[in-house]
Amino acid sequence: MEFGEFVKKRRQSLNITLRAFAERLEIAPSYMSDIEKGKRNAPTQEILEKMASVLELNAEDKNKLFDLAAESKNEVAQDLTQYVSETKNVRVALRRAKELNLGEDEWLKIINEMLDKGK
Repeated sequence: MEFGEFVKKRRQSLNITLRAFAERLEIAPSYMSDIEKGKRNAPTQEILEKMASVLELNAEDKNKLFDLAAESKNEVAQDLTQYVSETKNVRVALRRAKELNLGEDEWLKIINEMLDKGK
């Protein structure tokens, strides 16, 4: 699913008009329309945070919003960029994973191990 499609579906499920949504985000309706149609990249992190709030997203859907926004710009999600830049061992781990050419299966094992330790 594309970023704009995700936002549009959620907005419509809440019965929020495009114009009302744009107004709550303090952006032009034409800009919001272009985003939903995939004619423009996702907006700034500040607007994404407002979107998440207005769309009443839970943590999982908020992360999906951020990831889809980043993918639309071929970037890493902004909420992760700050964490990675502030945490040295995350950078070390990512570089090591890159050197080892870890794939999806190996990352899934690592994620499951983290989840198991969090129980």
